[in-house]
Amino acid sequence: MRAPIRILARLAALLAALQLAIQPAAAQSILRDAETEKLLQDMVDPLAEAAGLGRGAVEIVLVQDNSINAFVAGGQRIYIHSGLINAADTANEVQGVMAHELGHITGGHIIRSSEGISEATNITIVSLLLGVAAIAAGAGEAGMGILAAGQQAAMGKYLAFSRVQESSADAAAVDFLSKAGISGRGSIEFFKKLQNLEFRYGVSQDDEAGFSRTHPLTGDRITNLERDYQRDPAWNTPNNPQLEERFQRAKAKLYGYLAKPQDTLRAYPTTMTGIPARYARAYAYHKDAQVDKALTETRALIEADPQNPYFLELEGQILLESGRPRDALEPLREATRLTGNTPLIATTFGHALIATENQSNFEEAEQVLKAAVTKDRYNPFAWYQLGVVYAARGDMPRARLASAEQQSMSGQMAMALTSAEAAERGLPTGSPDWLRAQDIAMAAKAELERQKKRK
Repeated sequence: MRAPIRILARLAALLAALQLAIQPAAAQSILRDAETEKLLQDMVDPLAEAAGLGRGAVEIVLVQDNSINAFVAGGQRIYIHSGLINAADTANEVQGVMAHELGHITGGHIIRSSEGISEATNITIVSLLLGVAAIAAGAGEAGMGILAAGQQAAMGKYLAFSRVQESSADAAAVDFLSKAGISGRGSIEFFKKLQNLEFRYGVSQDDEAGFSRTHPLTGDRITNLERDYQRDPAWNTPNNPQLEERFQRAKAKLYGYLAKPQDTLRAYPTTMTGIPARYARAYAYHKDAQVDKALTETRALIEADPQNPYFLELEGQILLESGRPRDALEPLREATRLTGNTPLIATTFGHALIATENQSNFEEAEQVLKAAVTKDRYNPFAWYQLGVVYAARGDMPRARLASAEQQSMSGQMAMALTSAEAAERGLPTGSPDWLRAQDIAMAAKAELERQKKRK
């Protein structure tokens, strides 16, 4: 019986490998920043419109991961790694990546990946049956050979399917960039970056190696894309200067936020006095608890552009996080006003109002935070802060409801269920808040049941 068991184990391993081949990286941290999210939305909107999806229909999610990667995982959402932003020299390069990922969305590739797995699985099952039959007949080595060949054929079938999808997404990207009037030069430049990385790490570029890849050979992709892009009238269209300027700021800001302070100061030394460099250094100094230097850089930014809400947001954030919430109120209030109550900035403002511990600020905090969660329900920190306000006012049922919202978004389903049921008991029967508490409780129960079954 041991040989068939080993065969089944190998089959299970292959099926798991096929499943993993289509799973995007999961469990990384999501980075939220109002300025960066607005920039990425403005970058993808003309492409989404060209793809027939419409402006605002596609969401960009920034993932904290140093690798150079982007992916889709169902729905109209593109995930971009912070490492990709750091590697890109221009916004146009990132738009090339966005256009490619849009090709996966419009092509339904996440849904259709099950077709590739199904075909590969069929091959594997056939090889399993033949292999077991050979082993049962006494031809053990032959049976194992059949199984191994079947596994290789199955994986090859899936990889070929994946390469077809990638080529399809490349072709779609050409179409979307062309319709949007955006040059494909950035797309080519980014592929060349990827090819240079492959050369550096010794990734084989020959045709035989291409059969073991999920993507077509990078050199072939560059050749095909250059031919298509150079024919397009948009090829010589210059990059949008405002978009490029915003990209350089956001890129420096992201680097300053994620990198070690000493690395940021090496990349952006004090001899560099442009806005991106000051942005990066402000974050580096703030992370290193050098508050005065962080504020000096930030106030130089505000002096250069007094109406920039994101510079004001940064000043307020530094003041708040260094224990000066009262001083943080005015820059955060103005940043909230200038951005039309953008939820992420409004949430920080609401936090600062609460942090003053002045009861007279709590009414404004409640208004600000309620507006924030109305615009963006998926903001756990805003719900937490709103719960603090409700609790301070003695409104415990709504404090419990806010806690349930925050806990459910954070994956704390048992706690969310307890909080939602407690809220439901204290809220007026049939009221919108009562119904919402019921919804959260039912969703939490369902998720806890699913988790129990998986175990």
